[in-house]
Amino acid sequence: MARDFEHLAGRVAPAVFVVLWSTGFIGTKYVLAAAEPLTYLAIRMALVVVLMAVIVAIWRPRWPTWAGVGHSAVAAILVHGFYLGGTAVAIAHSVPVGLSALIPGLQPILTSTIANRWLGERVTPLQWVGLALGLVGVVLILHGRPMTGEVGWGWFSSGVALVSITLGALYQKRFCSNIDWRTGNLVQYIAATMFFALGAWLFETRVVAWTGEFVLALTWLAVVLSIGSISVLYWLIRRRGATQVASLFYMVPAVTALMAYGLFDERLDAIALLGIAVCAAAVIVVTRNRVSTP
Repeated sequence: MARDFEHLAGRVAPAVFVVLWSTGFIGTKYVLAAAEPLTYLAIRMALVVVLMAVIVAIWRPRWPTWAGVGHSAVAAILVHGFYLGGTAVAIAHSVPVGLSALIPGLQPILTSTIANRWLGERVTPLQWVGLALGLVGVVLILHGRPMTGEVGWGWFSSGVALVSITLGALYQKRFCSNIDWRTGNLVQYIAATMFFALGAWLFETRVVAWTGEFVLALTWLAVVLSIGSISVLYWLIRRRGATQVASLFYMVPAVTALMAYGLFDERLDAIALLGIAVCAAAVIVVTRNRVSTP
């Protein structure tokens, strides 16, 4: 019976993870109706700190060294700070929710073809073809869309999110892989809370409309996304390996776009849909032809 349950969980967990991760972009759309991006993120991170502190108090895992604390803080600024911040600012500046998930979703291409070269990996000609395909897909998606004014800042923020999640993932892999995820995440969320609180104090009014919709969406993002989906992710990595699990992220933009269509009536034209398909093909080309470090 236990083996059958584990087998069933192994088949269901990937789909559960993709759906949960995709709801993060949807939830962000809801909370931004009641609070500015950095203000909302500061509140969310503070709530997650409380939840993670409870988890750490119960399980009492090993704490990182001071060097580990420093590395965790840097990873937090990259992964949580500029990635979540960039995504939230993009949505706040009129970038459609479905497309706000797509630009950072190109991270595997950037990692495989450019960033990984810094780690000594050889990039194959086919991977360069994948990179070119990804760029073509982005051009198709952005075709005919305004790139100046408020929405221009939104697209810029999406680009910042893409670069930061790439650098953050590499930094996390290089310096934080041996840190217990519970204490490491607690340190990261504390650093992220301070980062967003400072940004909100400097650049925003910090006014929040505490509506029922805001509270529900905030709770979902803090509990289900920051705690629940991360737990599913770690379970999948232990079971399947990080490279295989990474392929699940390629499904997030399409699932997010479907959710945004149903909830917000966000419609994508034929050219944008073609661009999404081209980007998906590019990611498959790149990730299926990874070359290990010599």
